[in-house]
Amino acid sequence: MSKLSEDIVLDAVCALDIPGANGRKVTRDMISGIAFKEVEGGRSVFLSLEVEGKTSTSESLRKAIEKAVSKLDGVVSASVVSTAHKSLPQSALAKVYKIIAVASGKGGVGKSTTAVNLAIAMSINGMKVGLLDADIYGPSIPRLLGIYEKPELDDDGRMIPIERHGIKVMSIGFLVPEDKPVVWRGPMVHGALNKLLHEVAWGELDILIIDLPPGTGDAHLTIIQQASLTGAVIVSTPQDIALIDARKGIAMFDKTNVPVLGVIENMSGFICPHCGERSDIFGAGGAEDEANKIGALFLGSIPLDLAVRESSDSGNPIVISQPDSAQAKIYMDIAERLKLGRIVNRAY
Repeated sequence: MSKLSEDIVLDAVCALDIPGANGRKVTRDMISGIAFKEVEGGRSVFLSLEVEGKTSTSESLRKAIEKAVSKLDGVVSASVVSTAHKSLPQSALAKVYKIIAVASGKGGVGKSTTAVNLAIAMSINGMKVGLLDADIYGPSIPRLLGIYEKPELDDDGRMIPIERHGIKVMSIGFLVPEDKPVVWRGPMVHGALNKLLHEVAWGELDILIIDLPPGTGDAHLTIIQQASLTGAVIVSTPQDIALIDARKGIAMFDKTNVPVLGVIENMSGFICPHCGERSDIFGAGGAEDEANKIGALFLGSIPLDLAVRESSDSGNPIVISQPDSAQAKIYMDIAERLKLGRIVNRAY
């Protein structure tokens, strides 16, 4: 068995003809990334393909590359993602008025749940809202909104966002099975995010909310560079360990000249469903103190509540499933604070 390498993979790929290109071969610069994963029986190979032209051409070439690479010694499976910007009639974001990132330095603080409820709350407030799930490795928006179908394409080859609860939604989770891991290196993540931003028919929006992955890595820099962010909203729990990471996120936005528009304290106290008593399991007030330190707007505190978790797991966010609840009112109030702060909605 020959030793599998990037050169061997590229040699196999570059022997292929580009469909409909009059015998023109694939070139090395069309492959922007190659990653290997050790699996039982050999390796899985992941490739990032950049090719301009019709969607049908790109899809045919993608399948041809997967077939060719799968035949190499030591390859168990091959997966190709097409990441190029096609020649589109205009920017997919041309009619998006404001773009706001919802971020946290740490995972597990309820950022995606907050982003979903906030997006729907803004829609209920009369705004045209889009929601982009930018967490390539762990997309949770499909589950939170109960979306399991794949997007269709319009006449220009753009993906049509799926509409749910009055908002337009796009996620890599619509394209990759929920139980399949995404094992991609930086260039492939960069390409996938560009595709989700620029090859989606967002149409006219007052605001596009981008649910960023936790941390401060490649995905964040890609979004900052490609999306012309209006600003960022930071979500953190009140405990010190979460605030340490939240500060890193704030510092990242500061270094990249993205304003921090506000801070939300999630899991701010636990409300007992039996007696109604509040317990500050993770402490209280830490995120508000941090907002005051950096001069950002404190948008509100969201308690740790069973109803929020249950509604999220069922795909029916609390602002939809229990619109008159105290929890839903908090999200609605946060959306209103952003609106009154002239952050969103072109009428303000």
